Amino acid sequence: MTIHEIKRLTKKTAPYFFDKNTMKHFGQTMKDFTVKKLQDNRYLVTAPIYDSNVVLVGETVRYFNPSNNELELK
Repeated sequence: MTIHEIKRLTKKTAPYFFDKNTMKHFGQTMKDFTVKKLQDNRYLVTAPIYDSNVVLVGETVRYFNPSNNELELK
């Protein structure tokens, strides 16, 4: 599963998560996201968060659940 597939599948359940303006606010682009399949069949989705000075200030972490096409916090 790629980040682009996850973006397409979450268009209805999380319409603003991969929005260009949302990602710009966090200093992110689609290429910043990594996807890793977990043993419970969900996918770990992560990306660094940068401030306006391009300083790393945190990380976005979500779990994509393919059974309901939702991004979960845990």
